[in-house]
Amino acid sequence: MRPTLLLLALAGFGAHGAAGADDIKLNQLGFLPGAAKVAVVPDGAARDFAVVEQGSGKVVFTGALGPATRSADAGDTVRLASFAALTAPGKYRLRVAGQADSLPFEISPSAYQAVSAAALKAFYFNRASTALDAQHAGIYARAAGHPDTQVLIHASAASPARPAGTVISSPKGWYDAGDYNKYIVNSGISTYTLLAAYEDFPAFFQQQKLNIPESGNGRPDILNEVWWNLEWMLTMQDPEDGGVYHKLTNLRFDGNIMPAQATQPRYVVQKTTAAALDFAAVMATASRVYAPFDQAMSARMLSAAQAAWRWAQQHPRQFYQQPKDVATGEYGDQDVSDEFAWAAAELYITTGNDDFYKALRAPEQAATVASWGDVRGLAWLSLARHRKTLSAAADQQLIVSRVDTLARKLADGWKQSAYGIPMQTSDFVWGSNAVALNQAMVLLHGYRLTNQRAYLDAAQAGFDYVLGRNATEMSFVTGYGARSTQHPHHRPSEADGIAAPVPGFLAGGPQPGQQDQQHCSARYPSKLPARSYLDHECSYASNEIAINWNAPLVYVSAGLQALTPARPN
Repeated sequence: MRPTLLLLALAGFGAHGAAGADDIKLNQLGFLPGAAKVAVVPDGAARDFAVVEQGSGKVVFTGALGPATRSADAGDTVRLASFAALTAPGKYRLRVAGQADSLPFEISPSAYQAVSAAALKAFYFNRASTALDAQHAGIYARAAGHPDTQVLIHASAASPARPAGTVISSPKGWYDAGDYNKYIVNSGISTYTLLAAYEDFPAFFQQQKLNIPESGNGRPDILNEVWWNLEWMLTMQDPEDGGVYHKLTNLRFDGNIMPAQATQPRYVVQKTTAAALDFAAVMATASRVYAPFDQAMSARMLSAAQAAWRWAQQHPRQFYQQPKDVATGEYGDQDVSDEFAWAAAELYITTGNDDFYKALRAPEQAATVASWGDVRGLAWLSLARHRKTLSAAADQQLIVSRVDTLARKLADGWKQSAYGIPMQTSDFVWGSNAVALNQAMVLLHGYRLTNQRAYLDAAQAGFDYVLGRNATEMSFVTGYGARSTQHPHHRPSEADGIAAPVPGFLAGGPQPGQQDQQHCSARYPSKLPARSYLDHECSYASNEIAINWNAPLVYVSAGLQALTPARPN
């Protein structure tokens, strides 16, 4: 048990559960001067609130609390405190009569730069096939593990040119989550989201310095980090036919050990349609992003994308089937219509070939909040991003309408929420924090398209949610916030002997399924959707980390920093 447990107890909440229901809840990092600024206050006798300077207690802002509203997801009645008009940089607390002062927060023009950099550097900390040295990793330096230069072709992936047992080399890439395996499907949405962040906010990322080994090589560090994973993804394509292996994995999960201690044989498992299409979409996107930096690699990635697309067309229903001797993550998907749409959209944008737009079948595609199992929404975000350079084949009105309609739906939910967030009951699923941030990503796209301030404010609310404005009163980002996740289900954080977890990782978040309860010695504090969170290493259902959860954290933190006006309007 870690020394931080004592600190957690002193902070006023249990080591394995969440804080009580009687505290003020807000973004524990703080706000940009021009941002919407909202806190959630438990209902009581008070009808007003004040913002006071941290330290001196000087009152700098007063306001009326909003109406009392019941939250079924959290099981409480709350009021909202809005203080957008407070723009002066400084450190503050929210004060309400009858309540303890809120945790401290800051108003600063650079409020989200540090967390954005940490969220991105978390990918460096999850690199496979390399040592992390003290110069770049500090106290989280570790020896290399999983070289993946002697990977076996699993029987499910065998082909005439590569029979079972053939040895291939497939190094680099990111560990997918709290485990040490690498999965193309989940890598797809994660890599794309980082590339999209760069496409949308290049100036922000050109100024960002991560202190990774490639820093200073002439490319922005976000593209240096993504490159590490793209190089691995390219090795997962069979050069004979263009098909893409679904995952690179052990037959069983590693225990709670460091990467260098993990020596199980590694395999590439089955080619699938979903893997090929996710690969095609990412490589088409990467081809255009890296073209200014490396023309030869850009051409190679586009060629790889087109080969994977052709394979998928020839194998449209090659769904993942977990082999009997494999027990690691599946990322199975029996509906790949969304992957076909997304890959077609990215290939159309990159090549300008109208045949890909026709293959997209745009009128049939809804806009949805993206997840690894439903990526059709990514097609619309990319089309919206590049709409001014698309050919006449693209329906411009449809593109804007799809994104705007989804953003409006999310904003409507935000307006009706007791906690003032876009999250609804159905959103408290496995990885619910990523749902909140992927919603925010859509809202930021909607704001860029329409300049409707409500979309920006709703996106801010989703970001506030993961940083403390939630029923657990936790910041779900390790190392950020006065009450942050301390015990993520993440093997290096569990096995490295360091009290504090690796910083910058987003925990999965509350969800009532509690699929891990039978494996946990600790108990969940509640079954309510918004409170069903367990800050314990055993809780893979609520407290694991994953690259597809961190990627929208990078996007949204950068987007808010880049898009929020200097003053509220």
